[in-house]
Amino acid sequence: MGRPGGRLGDPHAPPLRTTLPEGLVNLADHEAFARTVLSPQADAYFNGGAADGFTLRDNALAWQRIALLPRVLQPLAGGHTRVELLGRTLAHPILVAPIAYQRLAHPHGEVATALAAAVLGAGLVLSTQASTPLEDVARLVLAENARGPLWFQLYLQVDRGFTRELVHRAEAAGYEALVLTVDAPVNGARDRERRAGFTLPPGISAVNLQGLRKPAPAALQPGQSALFDDLLTHAPTWDDVAWLRSITRLPVLLKGITHPADARLAVDAGAAGLIVSNHGGRTLDTMPATATLLPAVAQAVGGAVPVLVDGGIRRGTDVLKAIALGASAVLVGRPVVHGLANAGATGVAHVIRLLRDELEIAMALCGCARLDQASLALASGGQRHGETRARSDAG
Repeated sequence: MGRPGGRLGDPHAPPLRTTLPEGLVNLADHEAFARTVLSPQADAYFNGGAADGFTLRDNALAWQRIALLPRVLQPLAGGHTRVELLGRTLAHPILVAPIAYQRLAHPHGEVATALAAAVLGAGLVLSTQASTPLEDVARLVLAENARGPLWFQLYLQVDRGFTRELVHRAEAAGYEALVLTVDAPVNGARDRERRAGFTLPPGISAVNLQGLRKPAPAALQPGQSALFDDLLTHAPTWDDVAWLRSITRLPVLLKGITHPADARLAVDAGAAGLIVSNHGGRTLDTMPATATLLPAVAQAVGGAVPVLVDGGIRRGTDVLKAIALGASAVLVGRPVVHGLANAGATGVAHVIRLLRDELEIAMALCGCARLDQASLALASGGQRHGETRARSDAG
């Protein structure tokens, strides 16, 4: 018997689930259940990584290797998870990362995710490759008073005129910042997707890119590379960051900064913020986990702009560690897809709620009433499990 379709008569649609399954008490539970719901092709797309998956796995493991050390008898009454980000006060530091083609996971796709994020006060970054029009998502989010920030993730297209039009659409719809992805001039070697034969099913597409014309392939000479002598001749550079800033009134954050030198260049280029990201382990395999990369990037920036981080965050303790290591906020991607697949908006809301609840518990047990005290929670500056140095009581 095949998987039931989410829409009557449509065998390609994912199941239309709106009730939270029993027994889901953490994000790992959500992931395990989602893998029974997603089609093999969708599972490969959402949960796969590049090549051998080393970076994909290490993203989560790296947060686990960072130790926290509790403080006791600290004043905790009146504590909160609020943070400041780009001139706004957020209820908590959890944002939804840009995720393409969410209708692969649930028929309601980005609509369900947007509703859940807005109600839970989580920021939302909509993907350029969303399967729902950007204007529809904005209307839903902007109507919710408790919402977090609403940002639009952007890939620079070869057709700069199309890119300009897309930016102006985002501005007109009410998006408050642009998130330019800079770490994927080419896709990684996604073996799982290829093995699964992943293609987009009928009815699902990057609807905000309709009308975009791809350039004709170059006429290559013998010995030339289709990558270096054709595709990458259009790859964005720092000059394109300057161009983007020149055509928009919105702040521009750069997503995919992992090297301290690039962090400094980004600040010099006028970036309003940086996102430490390795694309969820989907581009360059064997690059370090984001938890490993975050401290050096934050130090290089020196507080000039906010630094955010994504990759492998699966527990509230991970959120606390990220803030302690210099992040202003975190973005969560795959767990949102898992919640979406499991129960639509209800599932996404549950994932966000779990992370926030776990963050509050971790803060309380570490003696932190506010997130500006998070660095005090790290054991000897963030030592790994198994090391024996104790943190100074003065810390």
